[in-house]
Amino acid sequence: MPSSPPSDARLRLIADSFQRLTGKPLLSEMPQDGDALRDALWRAPFAIVAHGTEGDPIFFYGNDYALQYFEMSAEEFARLPSRLSAEPVAQEARESALRKVAEQGYIDNYSGMRVAKSGRRFMITDCTIWNLLDADGSYHGQAAIFVAQEQTNQTGEQ
Repeated sequence: MPSSPPSDARLRLIADSFQRLTGKPLLSEMPQDGDALRDALWRAPFAIVAHGTEGDPIFFYGNDYALQYFEMSAEEFARLPSRLSAEPVAQEARESALRKVAEQGYIDNYSGMRVAKSGRRFMITDCTIWNLLDADGSYHGQAAIFVAQEQTNQTGEQ
């Protein structure tokens, strides 16, 4: 994952705002060094995604786990409106969850169907979604962590 001061600051915001809102660290061991934090988030054993504050929010971060499930490069993912990560039929439920996050600061135990670039469907589970708030309480978007499960058909095949 390439380094730059703005992206490193956003990664620190993802980790720090999660801690402030949930009272728990994002990772079991939270590196303080920018390079170590970037590497730890990139290699986390769960997805970490975040979008900004645009009118139609665009993802600005997806770690390696997330990019594998969405079947995208970091550059492709950073152009994806976050609403398009959900199938059209699931977008209303996603929007409802994001409204709750905006009101409450975060939610956990969310699950929902998502769609990869190829059209492959997968379920996200154990999802926590939170507002990206800096130390002054300024809003910078939303982030989520989740694990993904391949969707199987009724015969159990993937």
